[in-house]
Amino acid sequence: MPPQSDASVEKPEPGSDVPRLFTWEEVGLHSGVSNSKQDRWLVIDRKVYDISQFYRQHPGGTRVLSHYSGQDATDAFRAFHKNEDLVKKYLRLLQIGELAPDQPSCEPTKNVQYGFFQHDLGHLSVFQNTKWNKLGHFIVMGVLKGGPASQWNHMHNQHHAKPNCFRKDPDLNMHPLLFSLGKALSVELGKKKKKYMPYQHQHKYFALLAPLTFVLYIQTLIFYHTVQRKKWLEFTFIVLYNIRVCLMYIPLMGFKSFMAFYWLARWLESTWFLWISQMNHIPMTIDYDQNLDWVSAQLSATCNVNQSWFNDWVSGHLNFQIEHHLFPTMPRHNFWKVAPLVKSLCAKHGVKYQCKPLLTAFADILRSLKESGEHWQDAYFH
Repeated sequence: MPPQSDASVEKPEPGSDVPRLFTWEEVGLHSGVSNSKQDRWLVIDRKVYDISQFYRQHPGGTRVLSHYSGQDATDAFRAFHKNEDLVKKYLRLLQIGELAPDQPSCEPTKNVQYGFFQHDLGHLSVFQNTKWNKLGHFIVMGVLKGGPASQWNHMHNQHHAKPNCFRKDPDLNMHPLLFSLGKALSVELGKKKKKYMPYQHQHKYFALLAPLTFVLYIQTLIFYHTVQRKKWLEFTFIVLYNIRVCLMYIPLMGFKSFMAFYWLARWLESTWFLWISQMNHIPMTIDYDQNLDWVSAQLSATCNVNQSWFNDWVSGHLNFQIEHHLFPTMPRHNFWKVAPLVKSLCAKHGVKYQCKPLLTAFADILRSLKESGEHWQDAYFH
């Protein structure tokens, strides 16, 4: 079927019994940003879906779905939806056609040699338990920590769908206001003569400024998220959590001591979280979305830290970041079980699987920040 311009493509009715045939070029015209109508299509298992309205009601978050607009979302769909029967009723209503027979199963620009993700690793879904993961997030985030579980899932899903992709991964929101991240983004920032911070020194102020900013950002975002999205149940849990903590500690410590203790604890928690989470990501490739296949996208943006009882404990099993990204709904305590198989299959198919010592991973954060700052400085002044 020859490619048609956006103007000549008559928008089919979702749920129609007569499937229309499309090319990848036509699908790409409906990415939400490349046409005047701002509509969004995506492909799952060669079927074309119009998510122009549904993405706003998507339970996993509006952005994670729209990030795949105009692209093939098959692997991401399977990674996040272990019970596909549960969502088939929605897919039927959204389907507007399918790919023409002469079209490849994914975009021609993608490297398809890594199809082993589904063929060789698909059976590892036996180690996943989405229901208990969601319940655990609700209890830990809502009851024990006073944060909205939906907000965490919203950001977590985006991060795993498009890791280290600027403007699609919320973990990169610190660029460029605080830090200049990645060679490509740093050079671009420097050429545009933009300077919000002394990036050439960012490796020096990361340890202090990053956790402090993260604390303030998260505490503000918690209330903004729940009110904006009208998550009143989660808002209630947040309020009850803060009331409970105040009633427990203020009578014992006094208000001033309690506030000092509370914010110090939050800062220490954020320090731990940032070093543990970013040791696997900041040293890796950071750029705009290159629309890579699932395996390439996850392994280019993540690395592992050597397994040991201490590394497993201090990182909460996030030293297995590669497995965490390939299987985002898998409980952490199962990562060590699947890691040897993932590593052997990566070696078999020639995919780089990075694993390093813990202290090296920490040092690589500062090393990569220093290198990014130097790239910005060179581009800015020259």
